[in-house]
Amino acid sequence: MPMNSTRETPASVAALQMCSGEAQGANLETAGRLLETAATRGARVAVLPENFSMMARRDADRRALAEADGRGAVQEFLARRARELQLWIVAGSVPIANAPGERISQACLVYDQHGERAARYDKIHLFDVDLPERKESYRESAHMAPGQASVALDTPAGRLGLSICYDLRFPELYRRLLDAGAQWFVVPAAFTAVTGAAHWEPLLRARAIENLCYVVASAQWGEHANGRHTYGHSMVIDYWGRILAQQERGDGVVCAAIDLAAQAEARRSFPALEHRVLQH
Repeated sequence: MPMNSTRETPASVAALQMCSGEAQGANLETAGRLLETAATRGARVAVLPENFSMMARRDADRRALAEADGRGAVQEFLARRARELQLWIVAGSVPIANAPGERISQACLVYDQHGERAARYDKIHLFDVDLPERKESYRESAHMAPGQASVALDTPAGRLGLSICYDLRFPELYRRLLDAGAQWFVVPAAFTAVTGAAHWEPLLRARAIENLCYVVASAQWGEHANGRHTYGHSMVIDYWGRILAQQERGDGVVCAAIDLAAQAEARRSFPALEHRVLQH
């Protein structure tokens, strides 16, 4: 059963927005400041964007800083800050090393308020895309290994389904998370400015509406050391597709409450999820 029953006061969640650079120390300092802001505003769970600890200039730089699973500067930072702030942290993505010579994993790590790791999700869908209008090309599969399993877990804000960035375009993942009991999804991301302007908000609202789930999307924004431009527009969306809070540009924190009682009532009165036929 979810940790937050429908009779409890709705829990507040926070989406954190950053423009990460190539200096890990500076990025962690910014992340720490934003996490403090989220805690001060009463958030029970805070969500960092994809690549929050480093937007590398080269893929080799990311691989060089990949950490062993369970130890390393970034993971120690997350555990410490979660414990100090009494805050659940969804760490958008952390590069985790596999066997020597193998591709790294892009892992979304979740820490509870005691600083204990509660979950790990490895990004399943990798961004292998060309954007000719911007003369940009991305091949995440060249240096990242895809994940194999979906992950859902109980949190103070309800049962959470994990995803990362490009996963957003694959609704079957979210159906699987829904079947695992998800009441809200996170989408930490570094969406390009081009694809973000066209598709970011419509896709986020679609995932919320079709699953009657909340969506918390934490994004990178601005221009990064490698010349990449990301879209920003971090937001919290409710189960009806309404945007509850949004930050278009700039570093910042947006908070909103996840009202599980209202969500449950909506699912009862509009039982689209019970009308599914083609489930498998």
